[in-house]
Amino acid sequence: MQLVLLLQTVRLGLKSLALHRLRSSLTVLGIVFGVGSVIVMLAIGEGARHEAIQQIQQLGATNIILRSVRPTTARDAGESVGAVRYGLTSRDIRHIGATLPSVVNSVASREHRRSLRRLGYQVEGRLVGVTPAHQELNRLRLASGRFISVLDVERVSSVAVLGYEAASALFPLERPLGKTIRVGEDRYFTVIGVTLPATPAAGVGSSMPAQDYNRDVYIPFSTDQRRFGEIISFDRSGGQLPEIVEISQINLAVDEMRNVKQTAQHVRDILNEYHTSEDTAMTVPLELLERVERTQRVYTLVLSAIASISLLVGGIGIMNIMLATVTERTREIGIRRALGATRNHIVNQFLVETIVLSLSGGLIGLTAGVVTALMLQEVFDVPTIIRWWAPVLAMTISFLVGVVFGAYPARRAAYMDPIEALRHD
Repeated sequence: MQLVLLLQTVRLGLKSLALHRLRSSLTVLGIVFGVGSVIVMLAIGEGARHEAIQQIQQLGATNIILRSVRPTTARDAGESVGAVRYGLTSRDIRHIGATLPSVVNSVASREHRRSLRRLGYQVEGRLVGVTPAHQELNRLRLASGRFISVLDVERVSSVAVLGYEAASALFPLERPLGKTIRVGEDRYFTVIGVTLPATPAAGVGSSMPAQDYNRDVYIPFSTDQRRFGEIISFDRSGGQLPEIVEISQINLAVDEMRNVKQTAQHVRDILNEYHTSEDTAMTVPLELLERVERTQRVYTLVLSAIASISLLVGGIGIMNIMLATVTERTREIGIRRALGATRNHIVNQFLVETIVLSLSGGLIGLTAGVVTALMLQEVFDVPTIIRWWAPVLAMTISFLVGVVFGAYPARRAAYMDPIEALRHD
């Protein structure tokens, strides 16, 4: 019986809305724009969050990254001695390894800018002295050949792995494997591998500048020290003093995620003890990850709040139209009450109409929002991700808008005096 009454109420509500198609369509526009905005804003927010988290996770949630940083006072100090010495050293690795049992591995690398040449081709690249663990740590994938091996490091081999862009610039017409490149003026290396294209990593934190791995040239760490020595000079002009940097970066692997923050604090204490000048910097990806997630939650909430204003405006529009409808249908309400309709029947009839309006606008807005989010990603290359809960949230809000903003007009209609309603012209 209740189901039959509900179906009759829905039918009456739909019939009433169909009689005023233009007014009903204009009423739902606010809901359409509101729901569409919520979907698009949430998709953009989630896309930005996903990209930021991916970049940080590539650094490793259980890693601690240390970098050598040229101190602000280095130029004044270097002018008297002819070179600037700063940054991380092998002594730091020994002290950290001996003091902190939670550090299970440490990977050192050194980098400096160099001119790379092959026959008539030349490109500016970054020469990076590495150990075999560098490939897994930075998630480098090879297009051909192999990466630096333990044997290469032990033998101080003159071999190199080229980044994708460096290989394309130096070998536009031939395969680079087995060929020789010249680094600087008189140092030659045999190419043993080429990496796949890598997306440039945006800088995260003051200690992690933006990096483009595609022009890197990787050589054994021991070879870098033997062939180029401690003093790093520059092939390009720029008036910079020579720099003495033993290690550019150290990646520390911590045994468990729960030990990362405590280990990072101990590492800071060790560095502060052996480095009086500010010539080192630390990045803890786990802390960055937590910070990004907190910031993104606030960002998403703000975007959603802004988009929800459209829903609020749409809800006010629905209430306004329904109040006008109640006035127009006063006589109809009186007749229904005289024929035995209860107040609940009247309330349900008007609530059904407002809910149908809001849900119709919600479905149209949901479709428009999803299409817009996909277009932003495909056409304008804006990262967007639509989580399963976003459409559910949008439709839930649409339903609540219909209930909340339809409750007062429905109650006003239900509590009319039947006699006065019948007298209404």
